[in-house]
Amino acid sequence: MSELTPATSTQYLSFFFAGEEYALGILKVKEIIEYTSVTRIPGAPGWVRGVFNLRGSVVPVVDLAVKLDTPPSTLTRWSCIVVVEVKLDGERIVLGLLADSIGQVIELGPADVVPPPSFGTKVHLDYLLGMGRMEAGRKFVLLLDIDKVLSTQEVLAAHSQQPPEAPAS
Repeated sequence: MSELTPATSTQYLSFFFAGEEYALGILKVKEIIEYTSVTRIPGAPGWVRGVFNLRGSVVPVVDLAVKLDTPPSTLTRWSCIVVVEVKLDGERIVLGLLADSIGQVIELGPADVVPPPSFGTKVHLDYLLGMGRMEAGRKFVLLLDIDKVLSTQEVLAAHSQQPPEAPAS
């Protein structure tokens, strides 16, 4: 009798913005940091909230709410930045995603991920890996494909934003 190998499950980090719960594959998430000051960049796309210093690197912060055509995120004491890596022409780029709050780490097996409905979601379907069934199927979380949410040109535009230099004295 052959031994059955269990289907591999995947862990996701859930977070909230625009009143909805979304999740990213945990391997895309590098860290979660408290939202502090972000430097606005004149001329940056509206969905780029600004940039911040992460151990000497300038990291753009993307407001996914704006990017996905909902009102901008309102900062609260639970606001945070989810630092992620996205693929850009085979290269990995670090970005911060503004989240209203963090949910939990969830584990989903292949049977727990279903295709999103072709209607009724605010998010463009190409941006989703699917919907994760939670709590015995009573609740769903939208699984974002962060590599598709931002196009190559958008990632380049966001990543090339630098804060203005201080005038020489």
